[in-house]
Amino acid sequence: MPERVRILDHPDRTCAFAQRLAPRLVAGDVLLLGGGVGAGKTHFARCLIRAQLPVPEDVPSPTYTLVQSYPWPECEIWHADLYRLGDPAEVIELGLSEAFETAICLVEWPDRLGDLAPEKALSLDLAPGSAYETRHLTLSWSDPRWTDRLGGLCDD
Repeated sequence: MPERVRILDHPDRTCAFAQRLAPRLVAGDVLLLGGGVGAGKTHFARCLIRAQLPVPEDVPSPTYTLVQSYPWPECEIWHADLYRLGDPAEVIELGLSEAFETAICLVEWPDRLGDLAPEKALSLDLAPGSAYETRHLTLSWSDPRWTDRLGGLCDD
């Protein structure tokens, strides 16, 4: 499985990376955002979503609603926070299984998906670095199309 690691030394760098990734996404893309509490998953998701919204709007954390959706030029984007999910079967009730095929999905706490995590997903794991506000972003994937689509994004 290919893997790339980025050191993001400030929240603005995390945001810039998310903004540069956003236009490379298409319907059916699933981003699995891993990392502990406070790792920067929601910050990353907000920046990515705002980068493509046709009209600026608030992007709240879906911690209590579990899922928020937004219109994008080509399809909807779904932002899910599965921290409070009790059982992977609830993913189906939320409509996420269908959204994985038709929308761009950002999933925080992807471990809650169990066997329902799409194999073609891009995994992004955020972890605190040794310096204040620094994050280590590890991207990994098994679908070869991500190799081309991430070209140049992880090279600088």
